[in-house]
Amino acid sequence: MGDRRFFKLPLPMCHRAICHSPSPECPPMGMETLKIDDFQLHASTIKRYGLGAHRGRLNIQAGLYEDDLYDGGWCAGREDPLQWLEVDARRLTKFTGVVSQGRSSLWSSDWVTSYKVMVSNDSHTWVTLRNGSHDLIFTGNREKEIPVRNVFPTPMVGRYLRINPRSWYGGGTICMRAEILGCPMPDPNNYYHRRNEVTTTDNLDFRHHSYKDMRQLMKVVNDMCPNITRIYNIGKSHNGLKLYAIEISDNPGEHEVGEPEFRYLAGSHGNEALGRELLLLLMQFMCLEYRSGNPRIRHLVDQTRIHLLPSVNPDGYEKAFQAGSELCGWSLGRWSQDGMDIHHNFPDLNSILWEAEVKKWIPRKMHNHHVAIPGWYQAKNATVAVETRALVAWMEKLPFVLGGNLQGGELVVTFPYDRTRTQGAVRETSPTPDDHVFRWLAFSYASTHRLMADASRRVCHTEDFAKEDGTINGASWHTAAGSMNDFSYLHTNCLELSMYVGCDKFPHESELPEEWENNRESLLVFMEQVHRGLKGVVKDLRGQGIANAVISVEGIGHDIRTATDGDYWRLLNPGEYQVTARADGYSLTRKMCEVGYEMGATRCDFTLGRTNLSRIKEIMEKFNKQPIRLPVRPLRARRGRQRRWW
Repeated sequence: MGDRRFFKLPLPMCHRAICHSPSPECPPMGMETLKIDDFQLHASTIKRYGLGAHRGRLNIQAGLYEDDLYDGGWCAGREDPLQWLEVDARRLTKFTGVVSQGRSSLWSSDWVTSYKVMVSNDSHTWVTLRNGSHDLIFTGNREKEIPVRNVFPTPMVGRYLRINPRSWYGGGTICMRAEILGCPMPDPNNYYHRRNEVTTTDNLDFRHHSYKDMRQLMKVVNDMCPNITRIYNIGKSHNGLKLYAIEISDNPGEHEVGEPEFRYLAGSHGNEALGRELLLLLMQFMCLEYRSGNPRIRHLVDQTRIHLLPSVNPDGYEKAFQAGSELCGWSLGRWSQDGMDIHHNFPDLNSILWEAEVKKWIPRKMHNHHVAIPGWYQAKNATVAVETRALVAWMEKLPFVLGGNLQGGELVVTFPYDRTRTQGAVRETSPTPDDHVFRWLAFSYASTHRLMADASRRVCHTEDFAKEDGTINGASWHTAAGSMNDFSYLHTNCLELSMYVGCDKFPHESELPEEWENNRESLLVFMEQVHRGLKGVVKDLRGQGIANAVISVEGIGHDIRTATDGDYWRLLNPGEYQVTARADGYSLTRKMCEVGYEMGATRCDFTLGRTNLSRIKEIMEKFNKQPIRLPVRPLRARRGRQRRWW
């Protein structure tokens, strides 16, 4: 079946805080990743249900409007040194440390400044960690967002662990979020086998990669599969790091007529490391599976030009990477070096299009697609990140058909529009003309993810997206102008969606095999959707492809355009469509095209003839002659008679 070589790179020497550095510490037990169930968390008292023990998870986020269900941490019902937050590991565990945060809130400032730790085997008899003859008091937080890790001088073995706050911020109350570091003790009879535990059989490099490691890994993939891969860069970051992408195709470096182009990108928010690692795992997996003769992967690679850009914001990622998976918090490294949110740093084309629709300029004065970038955005002094400019150039250069950007901190797939039409509305459904297609594309990813569409799964933070099958219109969640998804839809042919691939933005590397299993099938299925709908070539009577021809589908107020060679791809759900092809200087042509339910785009070609006027102009230009201007012979009626002017 071919070579299935194991991907492994030497571990670098790195900062002690980095999650993959050699250390006797145990990994996180799963407060943040939800491996610890709600029923395993208890507290002495609670302020209200929304501030119960089940909310005391590291990095859990409160909603914009705090309520009784989804607040940002555990808060005790009383202010005294007898309060505690308890975790039941459900088996004997070697506890090695605690990571703590204050309460997530826009309106309150609450955090614990010191605490004790107690361990028990039966939840009745407790042993306090001690420093010689005195109880050990750990230093807590100085503010509410930056995590603080305390490693125990000596590991403690038990089933239960309690955090006992001893002091707290004077302007607030006893509130905290936490993660417990612990290793399960040996279980030879597998008595405590975790429910639904997931393991992987893929021999891949499951660890977090620095920028240098990422570049080296991509080189290893290229060396193993030189016939189907090509490494290139689309530009540089603010700090001068190259934005590397890898192309996977049977003819890398070449656009083949009739073959669609697909892209995945990740890391526009530098601290959302899971998407970055999933793309690095995906390129390894596709290389190995292609070499081993996997027919599904071979068909996908042979019929698609795939581009993977794992790190859009390497500057931000390096900050989060240096802090480590448990200590980078919710936002360290999110923005570019110059403070831009790259994902929402694109021009707001929605407002331009919607204003034109109100003024009834479409289609007379303006097209319903390929909306032009305003001049102010292209100015050198515009507040546009260099990474965003590189993305715009990349998106304009290649005829992408479908794309996905991987993000973190939630489990949901969002689709355009991301901005609400009603000015001032915080959230409202804002569908595109291709809403049905977008909903299918989103569902194709969410429904094949192991957890995303599971109605019984726990909410990551405040939104129960599983009720909507793990998908949502972006503006229905929260409005955002200038998103990558809206820009891609309105300025190019590419339908772009956002995949929020895990509750934990930067999971510990021990979680990566399971996260890969959660997302692997979804990543493949979504790529395969690029072959759904119509495809074809628009040619002239001599058989030459016509670039920039407009493809319109009756009933859908959004057109696309042909690529340089005249080929096009129009993503559509199954059905029968009346399609029109037109181009400047050519007569338009219409035909009925049917999209079936089976995978594979339906071929729908067009041949356009030149209009008489364009043919006359072409002849005149060819023979360098000017058109003969015939004299105008107006008729003037006077006294019931016509007067001649010659």
